[in-house]
Amino acid sequence: MHTSGTRDGSAAGEPRGRRTYLVTGGAGYVGSVVAARLLDAGHRVTVLDDLSTGHREAVPAGARFIEGRVQDLTSPAGAGLLDGSYDAVLHFAAFSQVGESVADPEKYWRNNVGGTMELLAAMRAAGVRRLVFSSTAATYGDPESVPVAETDRTAPTSPYGASKLAVDHMIGGECAAHGLAAVSLRYFNVAGAHRAADGALYGELHDPESHLIPLVLRVALGLRESVSVYGDDYPTPDGTCVRDYIHVSDLAEAHLLALDGAAPGEHLICNLGNGNGFSVRDVIETVREVTGHPVPETAAPRRPGDPSVLVASAERAHDRLGWKPARPGLADIVRDAWEFARWRNGGGHSDAAGSRTPGSGPAEDTSGRAAQA
Repeated sequence: MHTSGTRDGSAAGEPRGRRTYLVTGGAGYVGSVVAARLLDAGHRVTVLDDLSTGHREAVPAGARFIEGRVQDLTSPAGAGLLDGSYDAVLHFAAFSQVGESVADPEKYWRNNVGGTMELLAAMRAAGVRRLVFSSTAATYGDPESVPVAETDRTAPTSPYGASKLAVDHMIGGECAAHGLAAVSLRYFNVAGAHRAADGALYGELHDPESHLIPLVLRVALGLRESVSVYGDDYPTPDGTCVRDYIHVSDLAEAHLLALDGAAPGEHLICNLGNGNGFSVRDVIETVREVTGHPVPETAAPRRPGDPSVLVASAERAHDRLGWKPARPGLADIVRDAWEFARWRNGGGHSDAAGSRTPGSGPAEDTSGRAAQA
């Protein structure tokens, strides 16, 4: 960590523009990709993760690693972990399983909400006044209109979504009362894999897996017999649910832009998505085309609470952050995810020397760990 530096946060003798960031939950899927992108941009990165669902080997080479929770930042043992040498915090530390949150809501309130409260207190004490928060489209619940805009009603249908919305409200109060500069990024469906500058490949790992693209890829790998299609009678062109998918590399880029887009005293909330919807059958057919493997389907009843269509309006992110997805095609997302899945499961090869196991985390919301959101 640096203790002194030039006006832009770089230490003497370092490139101008080099800054120091704390990434909570940086051993998970989205957190590890963002940490890798920050390093590739020339910044110093410290990852804080308790490894409850993340992976130590997912922490990018070049990042400092601290095994611990965000709650540790305000404990006597954690004194000095967060100090004024940091320019900002990127907060991915959260649990993110919807079903688990319904069965064990107190776990989500204690960790997602209580943990963020401790993080904000530590930032206030250290004088760190910039935050990018990993939020989620689950804050909207079953949308009243499509595409979903940030001004639409928030009515989460699970304790997970409610905990993320509570954190958004908490951050808004911190900005108003204490001048924090903060951006909440509400993800829709995140997928794909990221190749860092050093050749390391970061992809999606969940145990158990619940997200569509990696599940369908497991069928293509021969690890599952079929993929379940939950409902084929929705009011959509092919009868299956439609979702907005975004490439994890595009998602990471939005976080870097948000660091510069945050303004003191303002809490900016931005949706991140393609603005285009792909149905369950679109995903299955794209996996067949990309992999060249058959993917048998199994019909299953609708799941309660599944909206017919969930697509984001990302105009605010375009206007305020200058963000636009560079890889909006479903085939690109599936192709990169397939490369990672084959390498991870020994069914293919990775061109990069030194490719490392990526972290686990949400495909929908950048968390999935106690110290990663």
